[in-house]
Amino acid sequence: MVLSLLAEPDDATTGRLLQQRGAVETLRLLDSDAAVPGLSRVDAQVWRDRLSPQEVERLSERLRTVENGGFATLIPGDVEWPRACDDLGERAPYVLFVRGATSFLARPLEDLVTVTGSRASTSYGERVASELAGDLASRERLLVAGGAFGVEGAVHRGALAAGGDTIAVLAGGVDRLYPRGHHDLLKQVADVGALVSELPPGAVPTRHRFLARNRLLAALSGTTVIVEAAARSGALGVAREAHRLGRDVAAVPGPVTSVSSIGTHELLRAGTARLVASVNDVEHLPPGGVK
Repeated sequence: MVLSLLAEPDDATTGRLLQQRGAVETLRLLDSDAAVPGLSRVDAQVWRDRLSPQEVERLSERLRTVENGGFATLIPGDVEWPRACDDLGERAPYVLFVRGATSFLARPLEDLVTVTGSRASTSYGERVASELAGDLASRERLLVAGGAFGVEGAVHRGALAAGGDTIAVLAGGVDRLYPRGHHDLLKQVADVGALVSELPPGAVPTRHRFLARNRLLAALSGTTVIVEAAARSGALGVAREAHRLGRDVAAVPGPVTSVSSIGTHELLRAGTARLVASVNDVEHLPPGGVK
């Protein structure tokens, strides 16, 4: 929990030390002048300066605030820790904060499906995303998305409308329902599903945190489906992370006249993703993803 207060998600140096030395030793190295394994003295000081340890009193106060927030915390080794995150190795989250059903994270990898796509979605993309999410929820699959406008909002609404289960992975604290325009939707997800973040309560979303979140969206699920993505869409980052992890990757084709389909068509053209036109295509994806 202390590391989550000090280090940004997906910090390469912190992740490596955490894997090799454990959390206690990593904090000891951070708060000392001892040599840091694998780093020169200059690089070690850069790492220490970047994490900028706070005064003990201030850090203790922040920890108390987190602990009194009423949110669940999971660390590697906990019963409900999603073992799928361990596949990230040195890039695994330090801790997960959960608002809602922590048991959702302990479900088998193949039960979870991440569906994401463009924020600037078209009516076609939102309809496809909502219907696909509803159909998957009806088959007792757990829908994972990021709570954003566009495709992801349609995914959560489709799953909820079908009476299914859904998780929203946030790029800020689980107490900050972002985007604000989805306050009511995310509150509903928290009430019947789960909000998950590797950032402590109170943390605000940033560009880096959105990019870092891509690896969690990819790692948590056995299958990732992209519904609409422009050429530079952030959703393509989720597809790349899922492909790197050996997960199933799929994409929904769109109109050739739509810029919102350029990214999904490129995934299909490159062979990174298989084509999905209905829920049956998701259910029949082979294990291990597209190689």
